[in-house]
Amino acid sequence: MRTFLARQPIFDRRREVYAYELLFRSGEMNTFRYPDSDRATCKLIADSVSLFGLETLTGGKRAFINVTREVLVRDYVSLLPAGLIGVEILEGIEPDAEVLAACEKLKKEGYPLILDDFVYAERYEPLLGLADIVKICLLTTPPEVRREMVEKFKPRGIRMLAEKVETHEAYEQARDDGYDYFQGYFFCEPIILEREEVPAVEALNLELLREIHQPKLDLDQLETLIKHEIALAYRLLRYVNSVLFGWRAPIRSIRQALTLLGDKGIRRWVSVVILAGMAKEKPEELLVDALVRAKFCESLAPHAGLGNRREDLYLLGIFSLSDAILDRPLVEILREIPISEDVRGALLGEKNRLRDLFDYVVAYERGDWDRRVALAQRLGLDEGGVAPLYKKALDWGRATFVPELLRV
Repeated sequence: MRTFLARQPIFDRRREVYAYELLFRSGEMNTFRYPDSDRATCKLIADSVSLFGLETLTGGKRAFINVTREVLVRDYVSLLPAGLIGVEILEGIEPDAEVLAACEKLKKEGYPLILDDFVYAERYEPLLGLADIVKICLLTTPPEVRREMVEKFKPRGIRMLAEKVETHEAYEQARDDGYDYFQGYFFCEPIILEREEVPAVEALNLELLREIHQPKLDLDQLETLIKHEIALAYRLLRYVNSVLFGWRAPIRSIRQALTLLGDKGIRRWVSVVILAGMAKEKPEELLVDALVRAKFCESLAPHAGLGNRREDLYLLGIFSLSDAILDRPLVEILREIPISEDVRGALLGEKNRLRDLFDYVVAYERGDWDRRVALAQRLGLDEGGVAPLYKKALDWGRATFVPELLRV
């Protein structure tokens, strides 16, 4: 059985990652061909966690996993470690005696209990007495009801999680209403700011981005630009002298560092460090996501008949979140960077093969399994090896994003 997995970050009020919700599917048309589907679901979860590794998936954060009634009452959750798992009790599960007994057992064993897509009814009071977190869907819950839930539950020691938070305005409203946690893609959305001119440091950064996307790198020009930004020069020397490389002798000059990195290494390092340096007040998860997406796009290229476009697909992934990172319209950013026309078109939504592969990656990330299947068919993509590629992209993204080497 092929396994597909996606993850969605859950942020706290400081916009730092608190946990991830993990979403699992079988590769067999998203269904399980087993007489005991609940056991199959739990086995899939356990096997997937073993395949991917919780540390890779969550970076040491807790993983929230949805469970059905049968998974609860048959105690299949105990296959998973209490210290790393949060148990999401799906909406619609009736709090009968068996369910409540199972929840009490899990609570005693140290599993946090989360009520998913919660809509209040008096019969759920026994479950609320055991719940650690209540999730409220912003798309289906009226604003006044969202506030009432906070007023009703927080005095009881229950933490509140707003899900389907898709815009910064929705995030700010939920935060002001008193919610503790936030799940959605608001952190991937730009906040477009009005301004009369581009600050000098940002202008230099954009000049560097333009320079690294020239067909032939000019090391003299790159060296000059980097030397004009002391913080950038400092980061470059710290990076090349880090344990990631393990050179026998220390690297003391900008020119030597650039020469050792090579063209590909320079392009990647400058892209990442510039975006990181310009991502003021942004969650680190946004930068990790950009790296993971870039690597995943690149890795899928040969499997979709695009092996000769690996580098372009890497850039497509990196710059796909640049509007959210820089808080500028994407079309404006792309006017300042000389990338190929079909990459530019794909980033702006133009339908082509690069865009199809990018859309597949986004569908995979978000657990949009039906769209993923349709796009795989359009691309002629054999999905048999996709899960290991996603795992490698996660590993690489976390290993590459070393904040102390990218930000001052």
